[in-house]
Amino acid sequence: MQPEDGTARRDAADPRPLVGEPLCLDLLNTRWVEDGVRRDLLDSTDGLAVWLRSAGLDGRAAATRAALDAAVQTRDILLTLVDEGPSPQAVAALNGVLERGALHHRLGPEGPESHPRTDDPAWLPSWSAAADYLRLMAGSPERIKPCAHPGCVLHFHDTTKNGTRRWCSMAVCGNRAKAARHYERAKTGR
Repeated sequence: MQPEDGTARRDAADPRPLVGEPLCLDLLNTRWVEDGVRRDLLDSTDGLAVWLRSAGLDGRAAATRAALDAAVQTRDILLTLVDEGPSPQAVAALNGVLERGALHHRLGPEGPESHPRTDDPAWLPSWSAAADYLRLMAGSPERIKPCAHPGCVLHFHDTTKNGTRRWCSMAVCGNRAKAARHYERAKTGR
């Protein structure tokens, strides 16, 4: 879950090119391509700690081996659902993650409060990402998009008014596409 003000906290040690997407997509975006090399933030518990800080979960979850394994497993499930669609196996796997926790409501000093609880603290980040995926699917599943650049593996939630965003980042992938089109036009003399 993002911090309460809805903004992502950028961690200075977070090397990812795209942060601040909804939690489920932020988890997907822990793997990316940089200079033609595949990178994976979740290749260690140190990388998991960076992601937990960036996602605002570091105060509620520890960067343990069990949490890392759960996060990688959940990321793979979400990637299958987003890229390939809801196969019976992927749906069952996501539901298995969701069964690990629940949202509990209570009345607090400031009014109604909601708190996620999991059967194992290591599953809190993964359960939160799976629950966030359901939230996006209930609202506007067509706005969960992969970047249109063929060499990019990042995903984003299109919040533009008309739903026509194509790039994870106009500054990176959008400019690459514009440069490639310019190069082709210059090469062919058009």
